[in-house]
Amino acid sequence: MGLVYFPPFFRKALRKKKCSDKTLACQLGTIYANLLLMSPKQVQKSVSYWQVTAEHDYDTMLILFHNKRYSDSLFFGHIILEKILKAHVVQITKKQAPYIHDLVRLEELAKLGFSAEGIHFLHQVNDFNIRARYQENKLRFYKQCTKQYTQPYVDQIVKLYTKLCQELKQNK
Repeated sequence: MGLVYFPPFFRKALRKKKCSDKTLACQLGTIYANLLLMSPKQVQKSVSYWQVTAEHDYDTMLILFHNKRYSDSLFFGHIILEKILKAHVVQITKKQAPYIHDLVRLEELAKLGFSAEGIHFLHQVNDFNIRARYQENKLRFYKQCTKQYTQPYVDQIVKLYTKLCQELKQNK
């Protein structure tokens, strides 16, 4: 077997554990346990991070909409829902939020129990992430995003974001 590199924070975790058996299995087991568990302080810090950055992006979304940058405002709508859902995931699982952008999957991980209509809306907003991000879709999406097209989505994003923020405060 080749050499395995363990970053410094892994090595520190291993020293704390003081595995009597220094096999790779013992080392990986210790690393796995340390990655999954978050202290209440770490959970609070991570939730706060997702809330603060979502709030910043929320303001950005509204400014972009006001300045008639409709496709960009929908892209930021996706980002704010992603971040506030990740706050819920951290709060409920006591684990770091996964490196994913799929709002439907984040809702499942957060165990929020959205209706079929709510899940459908998340699928629609997921599409804004793809269409606004990749070059081959940007121009077509830009042309589609008139005020009439964008306004209902922004309104619904604001409503859902506000609801999710309130639920976070209630569940502290």
